[in-house]
Amino acid sequence: MKQKIIIAGGSGFIGQYLSAKYKLLGYDVIVIARQNGNINWQDELAILNALENSIMVINLAGKSVDCRYNEKNKAKIFSSRVTTTNILGNVILKCKNPPTLWINSSTATIYRHAEDRCMTEEGGEIGTGFSVEVAKKWEKTFFDFGTKNTRQVALRMAIVLGKNGGVIKPLTNLVKFGLGGKQGNGKQMFSWIHIEDVFNIIEFIKSNENLTGVLNTSAPNPITNSYLMKCLRKVIGKRFGLSSPKWLLEIGAIFIKTETELVLKSRWVVPERLVKNGFTFSYPKIEDALNEIYNS
Repeated sequence: MKQKIIIAGGSGFIGQYLSAKYKLLGYDVIVIARQNGNINWQDELAILNALENSIMVINLAGKSVDCRYNEKNKAKIFSSRVTTTNILGNVILKCKNPPTLWINSSTATIYRHAEDRCMTEEGGEIGTGFSVEVAKKWEKTFFDFGTKNTRQVALRMAIVLGKNGGVIKPLTNLVKFGLGGKQGNGKQMFSWIHIEDVFNIIEFIKSNENLTGVLNTSAPNPITNSYLMKCLRKVIGKRFGLSSPKWLLEIGAIFIKTETELVLKSRWVVPERLVKNGFTFSYPKIEDALNEIYNS
């Protein structure tokens, strides 16, 4: 009988990648999603049956933050994270044989804007503002369950890079259209992780039963926005790119219905706990990651 892995919110970029990887490894993968899943979020009995005797549940559910932060969208961003986490926690408490491991997505945006030093799990400073409040409430909802028979780990994920989703497509378009210069002053830090290493980290957590609590899920070598754009121009083959000052980004964000925080906040996050526990990254440097994405 195949071992079961449940991926909640599994219809997106990361979820589809993890589903494919685990299916190749021979697991029975069950996806919970509003659309294109095996189970819908409204079917609690089906979720209970899925979680029974499973070895791991990975929760990635949440409305994309790539939108304008109006009241309607802010409410959806909050509820889509907290509600789904509550559903899973309550169902796990009802299980006779609950999953061994519950991994819940979180975000590296929980830390403050940092241009002075890096943020670690132990020494990082929690920031302020809407995105931070979402992250705090999300993590509190998750850890408040305190599931005795199910180990809990929250992944404070940096920006995930991969071929078929995430930020790569819009960044590629910027460079191709000659707008691949720095954004803002270019000094803001860009913390990132290759999607293959997200999978590798989940496998590492699964194999290391001492790991609980929060983990910074980011590559060990964050870079500046200016350096990111330089590397993108090089790998795409563009010799120059126009820079985008903050005032222009503010105007552009209104037209494309997003927020400048996504590119202007300095996320300087390092995976101290993973490194100390002996995790080895397949893509530790941005050049390695971009080369795989564009040239393999």
